[in-house]
Amino acid sequence: MSSVVSEKGQVTIPKAVRDKLGLVPGTVLDFEAQGGTLVAVKHLSEDMFRKWRGRGRLPGDASVDDYIARIRG
Repeated sequence: MSSVVSEKGQVTIPKAVRDKLGLVPGTVLDFEAQGGTLVAVKHLSEDMFRKWRGRGRLPGDASVDDYIARIRG
């Protein structure tokens, strides 16, 4: 697949590539040149695990160790 650079330096990423990589409007890409090749990497603005850390709640007042022991039998 190919794309043409516009006068403003813009390119259109083909839809098949956008779909395969999960690129949606608002996705931030980091660009760099590596040995004559343009490389774009999706920018991860936040730690995906940090977003959910501390959100889960154990049933009752069980500690993590007690809960794991109970579910493992």
